[in-house]
Amino acid sequence: VQLQASGGGVVQAGGSLRLSCAASGRTFSSYTMAWFRQAPGKEREFVAAIISGGILTYYTDSVKGRFTISRDNAKNTMYLQMNSLKPEDAAVYYCAATPRTYYSGAYVGRNTEYTYWGQGTLVTVSS
Repeated sequence: VQLQASGGGVVQAGGSLRLSCAASGRTFSSYTMAWFRQAPGKEREFVAAIISGGILTYYTDSVKGRFTISRDNAKNTMYLQMNSLKPEDAAVYYCAATPRTYYSGAYVGRNTEYTYWGQGTLVTVSS
């Protein structure tokens, strides 16, 4: 599976962006997909994940109510709609994929669970 993230850019605080992650491979629909982010000088952190069927989603607390993860299996694409952006949301955002399925949030946020990674897309939020 190859992943290509896009959609990053510069936005003012309070604004919105939609990130996309295009995946290659016929097994995309069966994969758990996720977004992680890494700010300068900080460790990579989990943002959101969506299980293969799209029914189960998980979010880190700081983005709940502002970000929405979704997927279109017909297009082999995952999305992250980011609203009410804050300066602390600024980071390089990475998409990731794993063939594993999760029925709880216990492990879905661990970057070691993911086998495939995209190259990252930069989100800058100005205050």
